[in-house]
Amino acid sequence: METSAERTGAAAGAGEELAVLAPAAAAALNLLADAVRRGRADQDGIVQALKDARVDEAFARVFDAASERVMEAADDPYDIDVRLDVDNLSGAATDIRRTFDWL
Repeated sequence: METSAERTGAAAGAGEELAVLAPAAAAALNLLADAVRRGRADQDGIVQALKDARVDEAFARVFDAASERVMEAADDPYDIDVRLDVDNLSGAATDIRRTFDWL
């Protein structure tokens, strides 16, 4: 079975694919936020549900993938500007994981 993401990816370039998928991901997170607001779960229940679904890991993987992509596309992997971008993206992934560990 082909997903809409696969259909879009086959017909579009990587930039166009991200232009379609990023708003869809944001919409899914907004639906999750609405469900939390309407629900009756307490803080522990909400955090546990997010951890069980591994939302933190999914979100962190986006930044990991971006970091890897920037490094792969770099003409000079020792260029300080490229390294800074890679380190910032990688650091964002680490911060997301750390935040969920703290919760």
